[in-house]
Amino acid sequence: MDHATVGKRLRSIVAGSAGNLVEWYDWYVYAAFALYFAPVFFPQSDRTSQLLNTAAIFAVGFVMRPIGAWAMGLYADRYGRRAGLTLSVILMCAGSLLIALTPPFAAIGLAAPVLLLLARLMQGLSVGGEYGASAVYLSEMAGQERRGFFSSFQYVTLIAGQLVALCVLLALQLVLSESQLHAWGWRVPFAIGGLLALAVFRLRRGMAETESFRRLGEKPAARPSGLALMRDHPREVLVVMGLTAGGTLAFYAYSIYLQKFLVNTSGFPVSTASRVMTAALFIYMLLQPLAGALSDRIGRKPLMVGFGIAGVLGTVPLFLALERVSSPFNAFLLVLAALVIVTGYTSINAVVKAELFPANIRTLGVALPYALANTLFGGTAEYVALWFKRAGIERGFYWYVTAMIGVSLIVYLRMRETRESGALAREESAR
Repeated sequence: MDHATVGKRLRSIVAGSAGNLVEWYDWYVYAAFALYFAPVFFPQSDRTSQLLNTAAIFAVGFVMRPIGAWAMGLYADRYGRRAGLTLSVILMCAGSLLIALTPPFAAIGLAAPVLLLLARLMQGLSVGGEYGASAVYLSEMAGQERRGFFSSFQYVTLIAGQLVALCVLLALQLVLSESQLHAWGWRVPFAIGGLLALAVFRLRRGMAETESFRRLGEKPAARPSGLALMRDHPREVLVVMGLTAGGTLAFYAYSIYLQKFLVNTSGFPVSTASRVMTAALFIYMLLQPLAGALSDRIGRKPLMVGFGIAGVLGTVPLFLALERVSSPFNAFLLVLAALVIVTGYTSINAVVKAELFPANIRTLGVALPYALANTLFGGTAEYVALWFKRAGIERGFYWYVTAMIGVSLIVYLRMRETRESGALAREESAR
């Protein structure tokens, strides 16, 4: 491969990743700042009740993800990966700006949480389309020898979006008082996200289209549809849902929910919990391309099986230890251990899904079953965890996460290796 081709591929991957970062920053700002804006929209006195309400809207946002996955998966398979990625960032921008501008409950009553819900539904629609288009774009742009490495940047930028959201939180905690953050400071990151999304819109319009999609125009192919996906690829759909269920639940439990767990259960101040999560997530982000590169050498299956075994054995002990932890440094080590475990899933799940489907229906095949599983298990993770806590059986959540990782482990053990026998590998060998 000549230097010009390599350069073009790298520029396209960087452009897709940058947009992905902003998309996920906008998505995660909601979780990072929930502790501050929960009383603005839900003015109950009990913190757990407020968090339950905000977590419920976080979960409802996931309801739109399958719809976004279906609609924009079809769009990207018919009109191009670049077109799908451009459309998704427009919706994310609108949702972020709406949250930034919505008045509090005290000013407009029930209209405030209704507008918050509307904004979250728009963001859910956006992210539902973003995941599939981004996963497919990065996987198709990368060559076979480094596909695991380059596709891992989807989660690098996903985690970076979460990390940037936490860094914005830490910065605002330094320059604003607690009362200012609760009153209006929480609106700042949503406004930043909306403006960044506008910039990414222009960036994505200049991205190159993938070779796999361009080749679809050279030969007749069946028109993609949800019916065709279920009819022609039922096993692959079930595999994607199965491998996602435990992985996405573990990811949200170990990352998004743990920030609140450190405050609500471990007893750390919000600022301390934010610093612990920021440090752990930064190292976790750096692990993704290393694990992706490892999968290019030894295959995808060993990493997923490793995650499954470690998750089944380690989830309950890690959460029990976090209940009792008092040192921020020890909390950091425990959180990092959990994130190292889930790296076996997050670093390669996108490329594994992309390798299962042919090009004409690849975006829909990656996005729709993933979004369904993510809605059922990832989007509800916080709500289920807080429900267990309010019911007085918090440890039931630890066993729930363990059980779902066990279900996914069965899928990992039974599925075939996709690195050399998947659809992407066959396409590349045929060129």
